[in-house]
Amino acid sequence: MVYNFKVFKKCSPNGKLTLYMAKRDFVDHISYVEPIDGIVVVDEEYVRDRRVFAQVVCTFRYGREEDEVMGLSFYKELYLASEQVYPPLQKRPYELTRTQERLVRKLGQWALPFRLTLPAGSPGSVTLQPGLEEEGEPCGVHYYVKLFVGETEIDRSHRRSTVALGIRKVQFAPDKPGPQPCTVVRKDFVLSPGQLELELTLDKQLYIHGETVAVNISIRNHSNKVVKKIKASILQSVDIVLFQNGQYRNVVTGIETQDGCPLQPGANMQKVVQLRPTLGALRDRRGLALDAQLKRQETTLASTTLLLDPEHMFEHRQCNSLVFYCSSLLDPEQRDAFGIVVSYSVKVKLYLGALGGELSAELPFILMHPKEGRTKLIQADSEADVEMFRQDTVMHQESVEVY
Repeated sequence: MVYNFKVFKKCSPNGKLTLYMAKRDFVDHISYVEPIDGIVVVDEEYVRDRRVFAQVVCTFRYGREEDEVMGLSFYKELYLASEQVYPPLQKRPYELTRTQERLVRKLGQWALPFRLTLPAGSPGSVTLQPGLEEEGEPCGVHYYVKLFVGETEIDRSHRRSTVALGIRKVQFAPDKPGPQPCTVVRKDFVLSPGQLELELTLDKQLYIHGETVAVNISIRNHSNKVVKKIKASILQSVDIVLFQNGQYRNVVTGIETQDGCPLQPGANMQKVVQLRPTLGALRDRRGLALDAQLKRQETTLASTTLLLDPEHMFEHRQCNSLVFYCSSLLDPEQRDAFGIVVSYSVKVKLYLGALGGELSAELPFILMHPKEGRTKLIQADSEADVEMFRQDTVMHQESVEVY
């Protein structure tokens, strides 16, 4: 049996470096990230007295390009991993993957393998949806693998001898979901006896993109107030961790209903509301967090950011959030929060009229993609389906074509 596997290929403008990678999505398992491996084919005569380096670069754009005036920049770059590919090390500290072995045999002795490892806690790939009239690179966190020729790994690379290919760091739904979310809130009234009680329950904690969230609403009115309307919505919370006040929310979907209302004093009500968080009609909503795109394919709402360390959880909101600290790369006294955190929650609000006020409750939940199926092993008689990338693709800030 012959197995087919896909290989991504991209050349430098001068044709002296050629990058091969078996995949462009790398999974973050929270405690560690899948290693980024590939093959670079070098021109023997060109690199004879030179060095070739492989790096993983994380870019963070947190402001629009059109707002960058008088030297102000809303863009950061972080080099998360680096390895000298040529001249190769005497003893390789890792074993080659089946794909690398197959490509080395096929491409010859000047096919050099590399492996780069991202630190745990590095930010996930997220794009903030631009407005309809905005141009330029969208805000968000993006990654790319960079191969270049230089004297040192911090040497400024030349465009003609540099090849860069965009990748993504993604998270998938955990195997074991958490407990069923439930919360109860009560409201007292200063000049009225009794309480109004609102209980929210979700059918589960973990939802896959495209699934419907069933919200069980239970209202027990032990006060003398009247519930006139119910509003339920799903909120996407976005934290741009670089800023102290860089948090905002988007309403993904919602519904208002007066079914069962007015709810009179002493009455109870049980109701189930179906809400489905999808991108759908929100493609013109500026600032909505989306999964980072490769090759401009169809995208979805950004997945929930899973926790790395409970000590970094935000306390100002009932959401699971993560502050990323690149502690292995920065000095302890110069640590910078870096990344975009996305979380989701269901919010239900009861309207009691002008004098009665409102009562609201909120429940966080997880929205993610399912884990991918296990890929087939690369057999000795396998065939490679090569996808090539042109050099006239999307321009990067450093004039290196990434996507």
